[in-house]
Amino acid sequence: MEIFGSPLYDQDFLELLFRLIINFIVAFIIIRLIYYPVHNRKDYLFTYFVFNLLIFFVSYLLSGVKLQLGFAFGLFAIFGILRYRTEQLAIKEMTYLFVVIAIAIINALANKKISHAELFFTNFAIIAVTYLLEKQWLLRHETSKTITYEKIDLIKPENQQQLIEDLTTRTGLKINRVQVGRIDFLRDTARVRIFYFEDENAASFEDNGEN
Repeated sequence: MEIFGSPLYDQDFLELLFRLIINFIVAFIIIRLIYYPVHNRKDYLFTYFVFNLLIFFVSYLLSGVKLQLGFAFGLFAIFGILRYRTEQLAIKEMTYLFVVIAIAIINALANKKISHAELFFTNFAIIAVTYLLEKQWLLRHETSKTITYEKIDLIKPENQQQLIEDLTTRTGLKINRVQVGRIDFLRDTARVRIFYFEDENAASFEDNGEN
C-alpha cells in the first residue's frame, strides 16, 4: 500500500526501531547514569536527549540521499559548535554534546558493511571509556555553581584572592577557583561562577538551577 508514491510500511521500519532502541539505550546510559549523577544538570539532561534523538532521525531518514559521510560530518560540525546565547557551554558539557551527537550518527548511518558486532562494540567502547574517565580515573569531581555577587570591587583581577576568601566565608565551601561572568554596573552586581571539589565539601548547598 502506497500513499503519494511512498510505501506505508516496509522492512526498513523494523531496522529503524532496532537502531533507535540501541541508540536510546546507549544515550540513556551515558546521559542519565554517567553524566547526571556527577553533574546534576537537569537543563543539559533535556538538551542531550533531544539533540541525540533529532540527529538520529535526521541522519537515518536522510541517509538514502547518498550524502552519508559528508552529511554526517556536516551535522557533527554544525550542531557541535553551537553556542547558546544565554550561556556558553563549558568544555565538559560540550564534550558530552559531541558524544551524544556521535552516538546518534554512528547508530543511524552504520550501513550493511558494518556488522552488528562492530556496532555493539563501538557503543560499548564509548560507554566504557566515558564511565572510566568520569567515575574511576577522574576521582575528584570539580563542581561549579553560579551566584549573583554584590561586592563588585572584589571582581577586579588584583582582588581575586580576597574574592575567593569572601565567597568561601559566605558559602562555607572550599572554593578552588572563580570565574567572573556578566557584570551589571547599574545594580552593582556580577554573576560569578565558583568551582570546588565535591570530596572537600561534603555539606554542599542545594542546586538552585543556576549552576
